[in-house]
Amino acid sequence: MKETWRWFGPQDPVSLDHVKQAGATGVVSALHHLYRGEAWPVEEVLKRKAQIEAAGLTWSVVESIPIHNSIKLQTGPVRQFTDAWKDSLAAVARAGVRIVCYNFMPVVDWTRTDLRWRLPSTGYALRFDVTDFAAYDLFILQRPDSEKDYSADRVAAARARYKTMSENRRDELERNIIAGLPGAEASYNRSDFKNSLAQYSGLTSADLRAHLITFLSEVAPVAQELGLRLAIHPDDPPWSLFGLPRIVSTADDIRAIFKALDTTTNGLTFCVGSFGVRADNDLLTMVSEFAPLIHFVHLRQVTREPDGSFYEAEHLRGSSDMVGIISALLREESRRRLEGREDQEVPMRPDHGHLLADDMSRPANPGYSLVGRLKGLAELRGVIAGLKYGTPELKLDRSTRE
Repeated sequence: MKETWRWFGPQDPVSLDHVKQAGATGVVSALHHLYRGEAWPVEEVLKRKAQIEAAGLTWSVVESIPIHNSIKLQTGPVRQFTDAWKDSLAAVARAGVRIVCYNFMPVVDWTRTDLRWRLPSTGYALRFDVTDFAAYDLFILQRPDSEKDYSADRVAAARARYKTMSENRRDELERNIIAGLPGAEASYNRSDFKNSLAQYSGLTSADLRAHLITFLSEVAPVAQELGLRLAIHPDDPPWSLFGLPRIVSTADDIRAIFKALDTTTNGLTFCVGSFGVRADNDLLTMVSEFAPLIHFVHLRQVTREPDGSFYEAEHLRGSSDMVGIISALLREESRRRLEGREDQEVPMRPDHGHLLADDMSRPANPGYSLVGRLKGLAELRGVIAGLKYGTPELKLDRSTRE
């Protein structure tokens, strides 16, 4: 598997030299300064490529080209922004990047309620607390008709939690949820956020899925002609937030997307953490079923809690069988080598590392500090090396780094 590292550009507190020191050879990046749905100019894409290559690294995956709300709603300037997405694909292809990770989450991207949740180790993790989230939705945002989306017990628990919150905690919770986490496509104040939610009023899961298929039916042929592979990222967390539909959360969701557009260009980013938040997702079965169409992997671990809350765990200790998942992915790589596929090596990256050691006193993007991800990558690298050494059919390629 190709070891990659997410880098948010020249403003990222983690430098490309740090990426090299971690041992990764590939970079996962995007033009985060051009993140409103406009087309990426070729010269800007080539500039980013040159920055990465000057450090002796390769731009392996684009994560992500933003998808404008008009595309998800299929209203207003949808034609303008769909064409812009195609133009961005062409620019990416010019730079020689072959994998484009994207998501189709409406209004809110990946969401957490705590960005520095103290662990028993004394490090800090990202966390999603379902009661805190409900407290925000019901009593801070005061979304109309929000109570119908929660059980009576959850409403009661959220009300009690809200009453114990200081004003500082209420403000912090709002910032964490709607101000935008690293890589998110939008940042909101409360008024704008409510207006954005209102645009989706009455939109069903079937509607949103149909809009995704309409979008893919336009952009996937362009991607195929350009030699690109599209890899949709699952919802994070994989359930409805603020009453909005989410349609990339389960195995059935992925099957529906693949069935609607049956082409190897239309693929998946297999995020262990996102899928692993749901206990009803059988990740070993899913990775085996979808393996031929997995173009990119996020090796991220979570620990599920009884009430549905979760936190980012150590990469090898959590609710998902990380070693089993990696083993299945290595078998898929072996199968691809026998088939002679061009994409024999699947890029992976360690994701959402803990805040540890000196990073606690330095600027860091939440989930994307240096030491926590370095620790995770080292652990994953050891698993990969051990599996390759001990599995006969994988011994043709024992190297974990090319």
